Amino acid sequence: MATRSAVPTSKPVDIRPPHTAGGRAGSGRRWPVLGAAVALSWALPLLLHALALDVVLIPVLVLAVASLIRVGGGLLDRLVVASFLLCGAVMAFGLLFSVWPWGLAPVPGTGLLLTVLSVTGWLAGRRPRIPLRLRGSDALVLATVAVVWRYFHHPLAGKSTADRLAYFATSEDRLGHFSYFDGIHHVGGYAFLHQEAAKAYMMTPAEAVYPQGTHFLMAWTDVLVKSSTDGGSGLDMTYRYLLYVLAAYALFCGALVWAARWIGGPRLRGWRAAAVCATVAAVMMSGSMAQLVAWGFDSETFGLLFLAVALALLVRPAMGRAEFVLVGSAALVSVTYVYNLYGALVGIALAAVLVVHRRRFAPHRRLVVGALAGGALIAALPSAFSVLTKLDVAKTSNLAGPMVIPDRPVFIGCGLLALVAASLPVNRRTGTGQMVLALVLGATTVIGVFGAWQKHTIGYYSYYFEKLTAAGLVIALISLGLVGLMLQPAARTTSSPLRHRAGLLLRSGLATAAALALFGNVQWGVPSGWGHPSAWYDSQMIKWARGEHENDIGPAAKTLAGRDLKGVGSPVIALYGDDTYLNLRATFLAQVLTHQAGTMVGLYEVFNVKIGGPAAVDEKEYRASLGHLKGAIASCPTPPTVLVGDRKAADRLKQDLADAGSAATVVYAPLK
Repeated sequence: MATRSAVPTSKPVDIRPPHTAGGRAGSGRRWPVLGAAVALSWALPLLLHALALDVVLIPVLVLAVASLIRVGGGLLDRLVVASFLLCGAVMAFGLLFSVWPWGLAPVPGTGLLLTVLSVTGWLAGRRPRIPLRLRGSDALVLATVAVVWRYFHHPLAGKSTADRLAYFATSEDRLGHFSYFDGIHHVGGYAFLHQEAAKAYMMTPAEAVYPQGTHFLMAWTDVLVKSSTDGGSGLDMTYRYLLYVLAAYALFCGALVWAARWIGGPRLRGWRAAAVCATVAAVMMSGSMAQLVAWGFDSETFGLLFLAVALALLVRPAMGRAEFVLVGSAALVSVTYVYNLYGALVGIALAAVLVVHRRRFAPHRRLVVGALAGGALIAALPSAFSVLTKLDVAKTSNLAGPMVIPDRPVFIGCGLLALVAASLPVNRRTGTGQMVLALVLGATTVIGVFGAWQKHTIGYYSYYFEKLTAAGLVIALISLGLVGLMLQPAARTTSSPLRHRAGLLLRSGLATAAALALFGNVQWGVPSGWGHPSAWYDSQMIKWARGEHENDIGPAAKTLAGRDLKGVGSPVIALYGDDTYLNLRATFLAQVLTHQAGTMVGLYEVFNVKIGGPAAVDEKEYRASLGHLKGAIASCPTPPTVLVGDRKAADRLKQDLADAGSAATVVYAPLK
């Protein structure tokens, strides 16, 4: 291997000894400075809590982290890395928050985080400093977030909270994810550390086996938004939860654009940066991944978001050793806590970076490896706990279910382009080129082996295979940053600065428009053949914006929220029609809205109950449905309330359940 093989593509940022970083030697080590910083760390949360403005602490924490790290020379880069580190820290400190007496209370948690930052900055002798430099391609990153948010939030605008339930309850997966969020909110920490208490809010064994980083992070955020650990009514919580999910998907799309640019490094600029950023944005806005929102794959969305940022920072680790350890630990914690399936990919990237950049870390190899091992231990705790208690890994890995299938041509094509770029001699001699090569080959091996195992054990590719290919799509898209360097840069000219800037903007605009046309199916006003709308209008994101994902649970959801759950403290079974799937979702939603999703162990018995509508039901079908309903009722810890949408069906059920000795209360509850 060439002697330059471990050289990164850009100079590490600020890796001077701690006593000189950020100012004169020892200038930040004065005791009064530490005392003032610690005092402010508690005074600010107390003041903002008194004003019910705890949410302001989120940008305060991000800026505090950004001011102490020395990663990225631009403002957006610094804020992205700081936000990533903060999320990892919140999830890791969540282990402490889950067992101390104050739970998720805003002041103790944020006060502790700010104190840790103050002490760390003081020990490092760093003065707060944030770069204010902006890059032109920052606009494409931010525009991606804004456009995706605009389309996904559009069908919710102007609707009542009850009407928005039709977009919240698009699948039972989201109802399940909300129940984890609700449970963590109520028990004050990770559910796996409060299993008995959490069972009331989520269906067992989810409290022990499902990764809970997504739900913990949202619950922690929600506490600051509400300035209270009391989340309020289930109806209001569902809307805030949906907003967090939509924001996460928008940030995921923006993070992919940013990650591709970061991997390209300082050399990726001008029209080449615009072409790369716009291509990634176009794929995400027009491709199949927008179905993550409709299918309720909320943890996967967060997992892919953190994976994109983590892998980008590891592929091009342009930072000092201290920041590298923090980034590596945050990558392990955030990705594994949110979606542990993707933890293997972070492990591959970390192993590769320690090999590719081995000479850079040689003087402090043991310290770096030891610190990362500590981060890996913290990251592994929840997964190890679930595996050692109730999780059957082999059985779970082969589960069936609805699948969001990444665009195969894009996934394969971008991956092949990445291999071409990484194999070029000019890139093989750089750390980034070697990292892209290792990551693409490593991810291909993991996906291939997992797919082969599924074919061998169950004979087909199932649920989690497509989730792994989604991670493969993330790797392929962010690797376009290296592919962009293959494009010929614009030649330097002696033209005036104004003319040069105008030419740069024109070329960048044309590159953006071309990428959106080629990969986003945008026709820019040119009429389609045969008068058909362009493929852009048939994309999943546009379908969501048009309201096509609003489902048939809308009337049932509105009825439950507006009338039927008032004053109900017992478990609820909602039978609003002869559609068994509608009855299942309505029942699950009723449990969620009353904060008791875990009380009905036999929830899925309702999926076999074809009672509740005015249509005549075959007597044999009725008897079979009645048997399943009795099973659902028997699973409840207390006699449930059974809401029935048809009067005739309600009267018959009341009589039949009374004859069977059931204590359930049957209520006629017609749809509004």
